[in-house]
Amino acid sequence: MTASRELILETCLLAGKIMMESGSEVYRVEDTMNRIATNANEPDSISYVTATGIFMGLRSSHYAQVENVAERSIDLEKVVAVNQLSREFAEKKIDLLTLHNSLKKIDYDTPRFPVWLQVLSAGFLSCLLMYIFGGTLRDFIPTFLVGGFAYYLKYAVNKLINLRFFDTFLASFFIGLLAILFVKLQLAGNVDNIIIGAVMPLVPGVAITTSFRDILAGHLISGLARGTEAVIVAASIGVGIASALIFFGGTIL
Repeated sequence: MTASRELILETCLLAGKIMMESGSEVYRVEDTMNRIATNANEPDSISYVTATGIFMGLRSSHYAQVENVAERSIDLEKVVAVNQLSREFAEKKIDLLTLHNSLKKIDYDTPRFPVWLQVLSAGFLSCLLMYIFGGTLRDFIPTFLVGGFAYYLKYAVNKLINLRFFDTFLASFFIGLLAILFVKLQLAGNVDNIIIGAVMPLVPGVAITTSFRDILAGHLISGLARGTEAVIVAASIGVGIASALIFFGGTIL
């Protein structure tokens, strides 16, 4: 196998890995990988993408490689960056080696919003959606505080303990607990309003949408895997809220 073909496979797999870990749909990942191979003078390529692994091969060489998808999050900036590089490669603005090095840079050096801005945004999202869903201005500030704190708690727990779904459960538990405390201290008027708004940054809406799009595109394995993951996250939110209400709702209110 020539070095150029090895570079083609490595580049395609790296692009697919970045897109899958950033929340892209399976059909978009496969299309991007196949386009890169085609524009690298290997039109007869084959790719197979799942939620946890990527397979890529070139029929002309009877050789394939596998890439593991270890983490899955939502980072549309990386998806856009990969698509832009793929277009530039198709237009011959960059060569294959430049594309490969640029993808490596995207994978490790893509800037992210600072944590304080993410927490602030989560707080604003919580209180605004609370008001849209029928809440009152009295619950505006408490929902902002609870939503921001819960998002930061989820972030901190995820960094400290790499245990999937536990961070969502714990954040939801404290949402219920803090909502009860705010109402008990007469700083808010309705527990339900605070809970409904504060859980919104935790809800896996993008994952649910992506899973349905994968299923409709015929990628049943990836669609069901992502859908199952989203359901477990939603269940973690529900169990966390319910636990707080069961253990503290009756005694505090």
